[in-house]
Amino acid sequence: MTKPFLILQLRPEPAAADNEFDAILQKGGLAQSQAVRIRLDCEPIPAGLELGDYSGIIVGGGPGCVSDPVDQKTEIEKRIEDSILKLMPEIDEADFPFLGCCYGIGILAHHLGAKVGKERYGEDVGAVECSLTTDGKNDQLIEDLPNRFLAFVGHKEAVQELPEGCAHLLTSEPCPYQMIRYKNNIYATQFHPEADGHVFELRINIYKDKGYFPPDEAKRLIEKCNQLDVHVPEAILRSFVRRYLRDSE
Repeated sequence: MTKPFLILQLRPEPAAADNEFDAILQKGGLAQSQAVRIRLDCEPIPAGLELGDYSGIIVGGGPGCVSDPVDQKTEIEKRIEDSILKLMPEIDEADFPFLGCCYGIGILAHHLGAKVGKERYGEDVGAVECSLTTDGKNDQLIEDLPNRFLAFVGHKEAVQELPEGCAHLLTSEPCPYQMIRYKNNIYATQFHPEADGHVFELRINIYKDKGYFPPDEAKRLIEKCNQLDVHVPEAILRSFVRRYLRDSE
């Protein structure tokens, strides 16, 4: 019997959240019994949650922005953000296995006191070419990845500086901070490791009125995403699961 992974979801749109959860399971090679799902728009992280009950934590993406002023966030966005940020000190102290995807890199950087904002490095919806850095080539989680590969992105904000104490693992031309590691076991990506063309098609339709792109561009973006061969990033999810999956005591 193995300890499950805790999947924390930040998307308040049910169809997007359900699809993301299914994609994380599929791309990570996880069975339903190996995951505990919490949608933070529907329920808080339980009081007294014990990190030791889990193999690791995977945090999904979402339409919220850490850098938005508090008075511009909806009550749901505030609740989601507050809930995950309250858990970060415990994750930090324990150096507990953590993989933050998309929104997750903003959460980690914000927790570490680094600037997250919209001044630079925001990305249009689509795929970017990511490259392994020297630290990335020597990181156990991603050392076997190709030196260059495509990954799906779409962000209004980005990490503006490498958080203190972090290793810089993956970079790209539009945004230098595509993947970072804090301590030994705390990872975050700017891109979406669970996403393929079909996943992005659904998200483009759901978020076409959320300011990521002009709504009349949705059809063109869907066609473009479905033409791309984006499959390497999912290996990061599989590697994270394989590395940290633990037997129950």
